[in-house]
Amino acid sequence: MNVNMEQLQEFYKGKKVLVTGHTGFKGSWLVRILTLAGAEVSGYALTPPQTGIFSIAGLKDTIDSRIGDIRDLNHLKEVFHQVQPEIVFHLAAQPIVRDSYKDPVYTYETNVMGTVYVLECIRQETCVKSFLNVTTDKVYENREWEYGYRECDPLDGYDPYSNSKSCSELATHSYQKSFFEDGRCRISTARAGNVIGGGDFANDRIIPDCIRAASEGKEIIVRNPHSTRPFQHVLEPLGAYLTIAMKQYEDRKYEGYYNVGPDDCDCVTTGELTDLFCQAWGGVSWINRYDGGPHEASFLKLDCSHIKKVFGWRPRYGVKEAVEKTVEWSKAYFRGENMLEVTDRQIQEFFRG
Repeated sequence: MNVNMEQLQEFYKGKKVLVTGHTGFKGSWLVRILTLAGAEVSGYALTPPQTGIFSIAGLKDTIDSRIGDIRDLNHLKEVFHQVQPEIVFHLAAQPIVRDSYKDPVYTYETNVMGTVYVLECIRQETCVKSFLNVTTDKVYENREWEYGYRECDPLDGYDPYSNSKSCSELATHSYQKSFFEDGRCRISTARAGNVIGGGDFANDRIIPDCIRAASEGKEIIVRNPHSTRPFQHVLEPLGAYLTIAMKQYEDRKYEGYYNVGPDDCDCVTTGELTDLFCQAWGGVSWINRYDGGPHEASFLKLDCSHIKKVFGWRPRYGVKEAVEKTVEWSKAYFRGENMLEVTDRQIQEFFRG
């Protein structure tokens, strides 16, 4: 059974929840869901970009938003001490593969030591009962074979981003075994695929690139149309994250490692995804312009049978519907609509039950 809004409200109402990386794309959608569920939401993240969903939807005024760097342990400790969260979602990261080649040190500092600092705060503050570290499908040693990676497959990661997220997983496992075997805080990691949705204007991502080009009446440039990725709507993994944190809070048997991705039929190439975007937007086209950039895996797929078996979780949207929902949000934005209302409407539709 997929969780619905009524179940989220029943569990999260009144609970103190801290989200790191709350000003980012996924973090913004997550804090809004939590707010609608009645949680007392705090966030810790860098200053949000003016073009992102956090600023566009005016989320700063709806939660306790703390601006800070995840690499600043002393500041992070202050926030944990003041907020006294019961549940922590760790999303703060340097999330772009190509940027990790440009600045590997910053990537490792943020993605590895940032995770260690969050875990250290949880170790020192006894208030936290449930912690979820959000990583990526790229944590696996990618042999580019046809079957989906399972939670028991080896971790590695080729590029600095992927490798740093593998290290983040290992640090989490170590802290869990070293300091939380008594069960006072239940700990899991979630490995999600590529997400799309309204309000993502990041550089070097295919759908944001499509939206920018389409809104300006330009051709879409696709640099690697043959890469296969597990694309899904942003609300899919967020529903899974909320379920994992809730269930392990209630029973530590749900602690573990979880893949969260689309069904095999929705693992499409970047070119196929762009075709779906062009159909949904209308009046736009794309061209293949491979730029010979740094190494990125050309084939990646997850086996999500574990989370399906444990929680009965299933993707709600196929990739076509995910693209259509993204286009719907984006066109509403360019029409000047109230984007908090549009965001809330999409959340309520998704979690209708």
